[in-house]
Amino acid sequence: MPPSLANLSEAGFAKVRHQAILKLDTRIMPCMVLMYIMNYLDRQNIAAAKLAQIEQDLKMTHVQYQTCVSILFVGYILMQVPSNLIVGKIRFPGIYICFSMALWGVLSACTAAVHNPSGLMASRFFLGFVEAVFFPGALFYMSLFYTKKQFAMRTAILYSGSQIGNAFGGLFAVAILKLDGKHGLEGWRWLFLIEGVATVGLAIILAFILPNSLKSITGLSKLEHEYLLWSFEEDHGQQDNTDEASVQKGVMIAVTDPKTWFFMGTLYCIYIAGAVTNFFPSVVATLGYSRNKTYGLTAVSDSLACDNNIPIIPSDTPQPPYVLCVFAMILNGFHSDKKQERYWHIVCPMVICLMANIIAVSTLNTAARYVAMMLMPGSFYSAAIVLLSWVTGTLSQPSIKRASAIAMINAVCNTPNVWASYLYYSPPRYLAAFLVNLAASVLAIILATVTRVYLQRQNHKLDRGLDVGRNGPTPAQIVVGFRYVV
Repeated sequence: MPPSLANLSEAGFAKVRHQAILKLDTRIMPCMVLMYIMNYLDRQNIAAAKLAQIEQDLKMTHVQYQTCVSILFVGYILMQVPSNLIVGKIRFPGIYICFSMALWGVLSACTAAVHNPSGLMASRFFLGFVEAVFFPGALFYMSLFYTKKQFAMRTAILYSGSQIGNAFGGLFAVAILKLDGKHGLEGWRWLFLIEGVATVGLAIILAFILPNSLKSITGLSKLEHEYLLWSFEEDHGQQDNTDEASVQKGVMIAVTDPKTWFFMGTLYCIYIAGAVTNFFPSVVATLGYSRNKTYGLTAVSDSLACDNNIPIIPSDTPQPPYVLCVFAMILNGFHSDKKQERYWHIVCPMVICLMANIIAVSTLNTAARYVAMMLMPGSFYSAAIVLLSWVTGTLSQPSIKRASAIAMINAVCNTPNVWASYLYYSPPRYLAAFLVNLAASVLAIILATVTRVYLQRQNHKLDRGLDVGRNGPTPAQIVVGFRYVV
């Protein structure tokens, strides 16, 4: 610890710590949440466009629409690893991410000009290619500033951007679609255009706010800056050093580490269950309500849901699956950081996800299925954010290994978004889709258990001073007593 911090009283040290973290959060997290909101709106607005008759206007078949949903993730998967290797090496990762945000906003706005299914497919592919920069890049970017003890909570806050976009995206869609016919443009064209232009404007503003490294961050006192630098090194066992390993070596270390594959398998299963979000408005539409009520039921409902004329959802009462999801994620992430525990904060939400899919498979009752819809996003997203923080804290050094592992895991685990959409072919039950989701939930719990056992064994070896091989902590981390959080 620097002498300037060591000489502080206990109360003085606590004050410096609180102010430093608060200023860091204020500078970074609102920006990241806003970026994720726009990332998700621009990616998911095709679901709203479907209910706004884009299939009929472009004379698309159902299979062509499914392909347009899936093809975004082809570009998304292809670009993640190359992009994160760039983020792991360049001096200005914040500016790089903001530039990509402006570019995907332009591509989203250009979608308003398509006139046939081929044009929509091309637009969606390139949109995914550019949007691939954001999520793995954001996780690595945040890991440049936050310790592993703080990361689950911040990952939850980041992820809340996508859920806020989901929660209120339907309401934005209702408002924008009222422009249908204005200046000769269909409502769904206005949807792509307005959301794309808004994304570009925000990207330009955020580029002037986001810092590019912990060493160069401004707006802190000298003591606060020293605390953040010391806290990061104390937690990781060393400071990040982009010259510590080459890109090729970083990739090879990540690929040959069994922990990478354990995490990948677990998250893959979680994302299979999570692919339902691509068809969430369509699934909720099977409850039998109008377009606007369907948007409302996936966001904030002012409708009166009934089953056989018996009120189920009280009028004017918020019934938001994604708003509930935000609270669930933040609570789970906060508690995971507080307890410094990851396994149970993944398994318990996945048990809830398992139960929700059992309900969805078992009945077409309106109340029961809407309860299942309410539970699904909060469960699998709560598990995902803790798992991602587990990845970042476990595969932490060298930094290029962390960047490589985050991108590889996220890229592979997004492949269910390519093929899972073809499971949603038999409304209203969607039996095949929910059976696969159920099986994936069970497998996620099993793989998380395997991961925990492996990490516990690694910690026992470290406690006894045994060699854990080239896939263990770096020498600098071993010297300061690094242990895996389980």
